[in-house]
Amino acid sequence: MTVTCISPIDGSTYATRAVLTEFEAAEAVAKGQAAQVAWAARPLQERIDLVLAGVANVGAMNDAIVPELAWQMGRPVRYGGEFGGFEERATHMAHIAAEALAPLEVEDSGAFRRRIKRVPQGLVLVVAPWNYPYMTAINTVAPALIAGNAVMLKHASQTPLVGERMARAFHDAGVPTDVFQNVFLDHTTTSALIADRAFGFVNFTGSVSGGRTIEKAAAGTFTGLGLELGGKDPGYVCADADLEAAAETLIDGAMFNSGQCCCGIERIYVAEPLFERFVDKAVSIVEGYRLGNPLEQETTLGPMAQVRFADLVRAQTSEAVAAGARALIDPALFPQDAGAYLMPQILVDVDHSMRVMREESFGPVVGIIPVKDDAEAIRLMNDSDYGLTASVWTQDVARAEAIGDAIETGTVFMNRADYLDPGLCWTGCKDTGRGGGLSAIGYHNLTRPKSYHLKKG
Repeated sequence: MTVTCISPIDGSTYATRAVLTEFEAAEAVAKGQAAQVAWAARPLQERIDLVLAGVANVGAMNDAIVPELAWQMGRPVRYGGEFGGFEERATHMAHIAAEALAPLEVEDSGAFRRRIKRVPQGLVLVVAPWNYPYMTAINTVAPALIAGNAVMLKHASQTPLVGERMARAFHDAGVPTDVFQNVFLDHTTTSALIADRAFGFVNFTGSVSGGRTIEKAAAGTFTGLGLELGGKDPGYVCADADLEAAAETLIDGAMFNSGQCCCGIERIYVAEPLFERFVDKAVSIVEGYRLGNPLEQETTLGPMAQVRFADLVRAQTSEAVAAGARALIDPALFPQDAGAYLMPQILVDVDHSMRVMREESFGPVVGIIPVKDDAEAIRLMNDSDYGLTASVWTQDVARAEAIGDAIETGTVFMNRADYLDPGLCWTGCKDTGRGGGLSAIGYHNLTRPKSYHLKKG
């Protein structure tokens, strides 16, 4: 059996890799488990230095990585890849490692020494998605290795070259090959390994259905899980907001990467006095986009990663229009719209009975609704099965925090959107999943507490 990457650029087969057999996968697990013990015994600073050297090696590959990403998942080369965020996240986690992993000293007296250490989970499985394949993977790979775990990285079939490049970069830096393994696994083998307690921790970023499959496989094993699943992230523009900044940021958050962002903006609520001006600005921004071949520097929107993803968004949009929504972007501006190439769209006169406002779109479409006050905005923002991020636009910090307190979400942004701050916990609620990555909390999930009660004399 193989995994195959069909390029969204032209529908050609870009890469094919054979998956491991069950026997080969079990061997890889055994190697990782065995290598982890010696890796954890190395000094923390040594592990940090090796991980950062691996990160630097990825950066040295960036000129090759950027067009490679365009071929695999369609992001335009003009945006330069992901190394900025990749390096920022790894560097931050390296910087906080000593403090985050330090033992908690309860007592060190003449009679007792009592402390709580953070010890590695063991072998960590990282199942990474294709939309930001380097940044999402490093969120767990870097802190897992730094904390003394071994890692098996299973990347999405749409981006098979990413895991290979990361493994090569880290191995060349001196991380042992069995400590960081890139593997190609089918779903059945992955579930079987989890059910067999092959891993101390599993981090999965992907669909809600994929998360449910992981949870079912782990049932009864007590394996730690980190699950970042779907999203339908809202933006709320208050009456006192900077309208220009709000429109530019929220529309970029909705459309960048062809809308294929975990924390992309999928629905916008605007205070009634600003609604018409906000919509006009949003339309003018989108009308300036260029849809086309992501290998061309002029392209601002590339294809979606797969034709079926684009077809889902088309279906959501057409259903909404049939139910009374108005589409404001003229298709004549985007004659390339076909197959995986999907034109951007802004919808008004939408409501929450429509799939486009309720289900994850993960594409370049956004619905905009006027609201009377904060209470109505909060009610609508919470009327969702998901909770990853929410973006609030106001000049009043106290107001933003109060609104944020009332929103069922993992992260509250004020006057920004679609950014993952490595100093804060990346987490979600409801169908968006469970657990938390990055920050000191990310280290806590990738380790377990171990208590020492030492009586002296």
